[in-house]
Amino acid sequence: MKNFFSHPVRLPAALRNDAGALIYAAKSFAAAMLAYYIALSIGLERPSWAIITVYIVSQTSVGASLSRSLYRLAGTVAGASATVLIVPTFANTPILCSAVLTGWIAFCLWLSLLERTPRAYAFVLAGYTASLIGFPAVSDPGGIFNVAIVRVQEISIGIFCAALIHRYVLPARASGLFNAKLSQTLQAARGRVADTLAGKPDAASGPLHLALALQFLQGISHHIPYDFALSAPVRQARKAIHDRLARLVIVNCELHDRQPAFGTLPADVQTLLGDVQAWLAAEGTGASSTTEALRLRCALLIDRYAAQAQTIDDALQVSFIRYLSEAIALLQQCERLSGAIHHAKPVSGERQPRAAKGYVFHRDPLTAARTALAAFAIILSGCLIWIFSAWPDGGTAVSILGVCCTLFGSFDTPAPHIVKYIIGSFWGVVISLFYSFALLPQVSDFPVLVAVLAPAYLLAGSLQARPPTTFMAMGITLTLPILCELGARYSGDFAVAANTAIALFAATGFAVISMSLLQTVQADDAITRLLNLCQRDIRRSVKGTLRADETHWINLMMDRTALLLPRLQRSERAPEQALDRLLHALRLGLSVMHLRRSDTPPGREVDALFHRINAADSNAVCERIAALIERHLPAADEHTRQFVFRLVDLHCALRRPERG
Repeated sequence: MKNFFSHPVRLPAALRNDAGALIYAAKSFAAAMLAYYIALSIGLERPSWAIITVYIVSQTSVGASLSRSLYRLAGTVAGASATVLIVPTFANTPILCSAVLTGWIAFCLWLSLLERTPRAYAFVLAGYTASLIGFPAVSDPGGIFNVAIVRVQEISIGIFCAALIHRYVLPARASGLFNAKLSQTLQAARGRVADTLAGKPDAASGPLHLALALQFLQGISHHIPYDFALSAPVRQARKAIHDRLARLVIVNCELHDRQPAFGTLPADVQTLLGDVQAWLAAEGTGASSTTEALRLRCALLIDRYAAQAQTIDDALQVSFIRYLSEAIALLQQCERLSGAIHHAKPVSGERQPRAAKGYVFHRDPLTAARTALAAFAIILSGCLIWIFSAWPDGGTAVSILGVCCTLFGSFDTPAPHIVKYIIGSFWGVVISLFYSFALLPQVSDFPVLVAVLAPAYLLAGSLQARPPTTFMAMGITLTLPILCELGARYSGDFAVAANTAIALFAATGFAVISMSLLQTVQADDAITRLLNLCQRDIRRSVKGTLRADETHWINLMMDRTALLLPRLQRSERAPEQALDRLLHALRLGLSVMHLRRSDTPPGREVDALFHRINAADSNAVCERIAALIERHLPAADEHTRQFVFRLVDLHCALRRPERG
C-alpha cells in the first residue's frame, strides 16, 4: 500500500486531454454565465454578445486567453469606430457604403496576413466587427452609434469575465507548455545530430523538420508575458535559444553533407567522433567538463589538420571537425539557456545572450494582397445580391459572409474549415430551436436557465478545446446565443429564428463556393512562390543588396521551412526535392554573406565567383572554387584559414542534389 501511494499516478495522454477539455468547458461556461448575468443586471440590450465573446477569446492557457482578450478589445474598438465613421457618411448610397465597409474589411484582412503573430487577431476583429454591425446598419444607419457602443460594452464584459475565470480558476500556464515542448525539441535536436554522426540513412534536408517545433515554440512564447511570470533575462534567453537551435539545424545539415565527401576519417578523428556520440547518448546534458574537453580536442585537431591540408578533401575534413565543434558548443549553450528558462533565472556560466534575434517571420505582401482582393470581391458581390434582391435578412447574411472571409482567409484551403463550421452551425440551429420552443418557455429564473443551458455549452466547450473539432464547436457556441435570443426576457419568434438560420446557411454556403474559387491557394503554387522568393533573396545577396545578417537569414529560412513542410503533404511534387532546393538556397545565401562580411577582402577572384553564381553552371563554379581553395592551402595564418573555411562552405552549398 505504501508503494502504491508513493508513486504519482500517470494518466494516459487521452485521459489527460479529456480532463483538460472538460475543465476548459466548465471554466468557459462559468465565465459565459457570469458575463450574461452582469449584462442582464446593468440592462444591456444584447447580452448574447457577451456570451459569444467569452467563447471566442477563451483559450486553454492563461496567457493565450489574456492576450486574445486584449487583442479582441483593441480590434473591436477599432472596428466599431471605423463603422461609426463609414456608415453615416455614406448612408444615402447603400452600394457605396457597402463598398467602403468591404474595403475596410479587406484592408484589415491584409494587415492580419502580414502580421502573422497572435497580434493579427486585433486586425481580424477590426474587420470582423465592422462586418457584424456595419452591414445590418446600412438600411438603418441612424442607430449605428448606439449599436457600436453596446457592442463594445458587451465585448468588454465578456473579455473581463473570461480573463477573470481563466486567470484565477485552475489556471493553465503557457510557460509550462513552452518548457515541456522545449525539452522535447532539445531532445529531438540531440537525437538528429547523433543520427547524422552515426551515418543513419536520411535525406540531407532531414534536420529541417525541426523548423515546425521552432514555429510551435514561437506561437507559445508570444503568450508567456501574459502569464505574469516573466523577467527580461528569460525573454532574451527564449530569443537566444531559438537562434542557437536554428543555427544547430544548419550545422547538422553541414555535417550530413560533409560525411560522405572525404572518405575514411583519421583514427584520432574517429575516436573523437565516437566520444561525441557517447556524449550525445548520455542521459541529461552531460558534465560541463566533458563538453569542454570535447571542444578542446576539436580545436587541437582543427589546428593540426588545417596546417597540414593540401587538397580540397583535406579542407572538407577540417570543415567537418569545425562543424562538429560548433554542434557541441550549440548544444551546450542550448542546455544552459533551457535551464535558465525553466527556472526563470539569468543564464549561468556565460555572458547574457545579448542582441538575440529570435523568431523572424516571412511576410509576403503580394500574396496577402491577393487574398484581401479576393475577399473584397466576395463580400461586395454578396452585397450587390442583397441590395438588388431587397432581401430583408440580406444584411445579416452579408455580415456573416464578412466574418467567414476574415476568420478563414488565412488558410490556403478555407473551404474544409468553413464546412466544419457549417456542420456545427446545423447542430447549433437544431439545439437552439429545441431550447427556444421547448425548454426556455418553461424557465422562470436565472439559476434554472444556467442549469438548462449547461449540457449544450459544456459539450460544445469540450469540443472547442480539441483542435480537430474547434470550428465545429464554434458553430454551436456562436449560434446558440443568437438564435435563442438570450435577452432579459423570453422572446421566442419562430419566423425570426428561421430567417436568421436561412441567412446563416446562405452566407456560409456562398462563402464555401466563392472562397474555393477565389481564395484557395494550391499547395504547389504556394511552394513555388516560397522557393522563388528564396532564389530572389539569393540574387540580392550575391549582388550585395540584401539587408540581412546571418542570424536573421537563418531564422527567416526556418520560418519559410515551417511554412513549406505542411504544404508538402498536399503537394504532388517529391517533398525531398522542394526541401533540398530550400536548403540549397539557405546554405548558399549564408555562404555568400559570410564571404561578404569576411575580415579578409574577397578580392577580384571572389567577386568573379559571385558574378558567375547566378549566370554559370554550378559545376563549373565549384571547380573554380576548388582551385581557389587549393591555391590558399596550406593555410598559414588565421585569416587565410577562415577564408578557406568560407570557400569550402560555398563549394558545398553550390553542389546541387542529384534530384535537382
